[in-house]
Amino acid sequence: MNDLANRLAVYSKALDLRTQRHQVLASNVANADTPGYKARDFDFSAAMTQAMGGEVAGGQLALATTRPAHLQGAAGHGMASLQYRRELQSAVDGNTVDMDVERVQIADNAMQYQVVAQLISDRFQGLRTAMSSTQG
Repeated sequence: MNDLANRLAVYSKALDLRTQRHQVLASNVANADTPGYKARDFDFSAAMTQAMGGEVAGGQLALATTRPAHLQGAAGHGMASLQYRRELQSAVDGNTVDMDVERVQIADNAMQYQVVAQLISDRFQGLRTAMSSTQG
């Protein structure tokens, strides 16, 4: 059962990070016509490694807990480290959003989100099947 909990924790964190990345990409699209706006994104692999490895973003210290009721201050609960995207085309107004890049990144992120959601669904379907066959 511990294996299931570990896998679900990984899948859950992956969904959280995919959702955060979608919000960042949507913000880029929403600001495509904003003068001086710099497109942002984050490296999903690095964010996932950081979240699962317990490394703290930006060199900040994790929160210490002195009582069992305190919330954990683990780094995995925060936002991924945003970076400015490398400029592919220059605009007169200083905006670095490239709509073609954003569309591709949003489509890829949505597809990856769907893959993780399907993995979770398949895992629970396998559990349902196993439980129903033992009750026979």
